[in-house]
Amino acid sequence: MKDPDRVRRAHDAARSAHEGAESAGPAPQTAPPAVLNAETMPAIVETAIQVAIRQGQFDDLPGAGKPIPGLGDHHDPDWWIRRKIERENLTGLGPPALMLRVEDRELDTQLDALRREDDVRAVLEDFNRRVIDARRQLLGGPPVVTKPRDVDAEVEAWHARRAAAAVAEPAALEPRKRWFRRS
Repeated sequence: MKDPDRVRRAHDAARSAHEGAESAGPAPQTAPPAVLNAETMPAIVETAIQVAIRQGQFDDLPGAGKPIPGLGDHHDPDWWIRRKIERENLTGLGPPALMLRVEDRELDTQLDALRREDDVRAVLEDFNRRVIDARRQLLGGPPVVTKPRDVDAEVEAWHARRAAAAVAEPAALEPRKRWFRRS
């Protein structure tokens, strides 16, 4: 024998589904498929963009609220390689002109790490040789705007920076006073 409660629930569910279908009216007609041509394509694309905006697919993008980099700058034909090197934090790659610019910016820091004047002179002479070689290249690429460094002037500046650091160093290395003394 069947359970009367189960039969009643099944009957109520079937009746409510049948009434819902009748109240909805005739079945909605589907729109004909869109024809892609030069006239309808902008409207289709704009609709897709608006739907994506409403769904929030453009929220929290990486560049949201930031200015577009390089928008007001002059045109640089090698913009893509510069941006790739900066984004990937690559070293040792790229045209010699760009590498020499970066090395020129960091040369004083590199020289300050050296302890002997002969080493400083060797690094400066190597840098100047590479600048001159890059200017002689015929392979193309960005122009070399980095100038060779005057070795004697750079050695004097290196001595001055070392003297200033030596004066500042003893003040920083002042011995700490003990707070606990043994008797």
